Amino acid sequence: MPVRRAAALTLSLSAVAALTAVVASPSNAASAAATPPDAAGAVASPSRLAGTAVPSNAAAASSGGRAAGVELRLPAPSGPYAVGRDVLHLTDTARTDPWVPSAGARRLMVSVYYPARTAGDGAPAPYMTVEEARLLLKAQGQDKLLAPEVLAGARTNARSGARPAGGRHPLVLVSPGFSLNRATLTVLSEDLASRGYVVALVDHAYESFGTTFPDGRTLTCVACETVEGEPTDAAEKELLARAATGRAADLSFVLDALTGRRPVWKRSGMIDTRRIGAVGHSLGGNAAASLMAGDRRVRAGVDMDGTFFAPVPDSELGGRPFMMLGTAAGHSPGSEDTSWARDWVRLDGWKRWLTVKDTGHFSFIDIPVLGEQLGVTDPGAPLPGSRSAKITTSYVGAFFDRHLRGKAQPLLDGPSPADPEVTFQNP
Repeated sequence: MPVRRAAALTLSLSAVAALTAVVASPSNAASAAATPPDAAGAVASPSRLAGTAVPSNAAAASSGGRAAGVELRLPAPSGPYAVGRDVLHLTDTARTDPWVPSAGARRLMVSVYYPARTAGDGAPAPYMTVEEARLLLKAQGQDKLLAPEVLAGARTNARSGARPAGGRHPLVLVSPGFSLNRATLTVLSEDLASRGYVVALVDHAYESFGTTFPDGRTLTCVACETVEGEPTDAAEKELLARAATGRAADLSFVLDALTGRRPVWKRSGMIDTRRIGAVGHSLGGNAAASLMAGDRRVRAGVDMDGTFFAPVPDSELGGRPFMMLGTAAGHSPGSEDTSWARDWVRLDGWKRWLTVKDTGHFSFIDIPVLGEQLGVTDPGAPLPGSRSAKITTSYVGAFFDRHLRGKAQPLLDGPSPADPEVTFQNP
């Protein structure tokens, strides 16, 4: 399978149809050293990253085949806390954007989820902007199937600006898959916040089909086109490795911005700086490992179905715990992606290699959760979205509870009869 499909994170049509969950207007973003975006990347064009599949019969019902009258809702989080959310716009003036140097300094959008006092405090937090939804659908050739307003209308559980819970809480940095907006990891982010974590969910400029910034511009995936333009798979892999380490630098900067001498987030006092973790999907998972290799402040990490284009350096994690959670078809020992077996032996601390049966690359994010509500199924990943979300939030949550909170987690000790889809690999 070409790298552009295996790692540049192709969305299948059925996955996109599932993604009908995103909200209408951009959240009010708090800005730190804001810089106007460059015009480059402001116009989306369908990329060869896009995949194809056949949707089931449920989603497109009216308005010329575009789904209408559908209300999607993210599942309720599992923890005892209500969830608040703030949105930050950050600019790293020490670095130039690697994809569009003419844009100037590196810019990021960050959704910060946190434990809140009461569920009714604050307005419901949007999921995505309509323009982000439109660009995602257009990139997949599905803009005639689903109205972006529907995709942008899913109900989240977080409340914008909700009153925070008391105390200090571990921080988890989260990075999405290449080409995907940060909203696609909202289910996991809300669940971690409900369990008592502060979660910084990051959008990396020019690395998604569409990310809206506070000035109203929506930057598109220049990085996708750049990767696609490489002449060989080897060149693509090398560029994706650079993208992973670039994301690690982004995450390290976010950590500085949230916990430094002059933190940009007004609730930064909630963060326990001694307890920091990182998790990502696909390229974001590779970035989590690269971040740990370069930043000793990060104590634990998770890669969800991501190839290690940037290898884990020998002994560079310094005995810190790391978990790999992926598809049985793509990430079992002996499968096509050999980077997990290569880097498994380089993980020198507590570690787990878990695979989940009947899942696909997007089973660890929001897409199949929303698809299930539309009656859409990916034939290559038949595990229901509600079930894949439960497995993802349970195992990732247990991992951080064990390694950032010091709580025993029998779920991570071995196979569970309650989760027959999950295999503990031990190559």
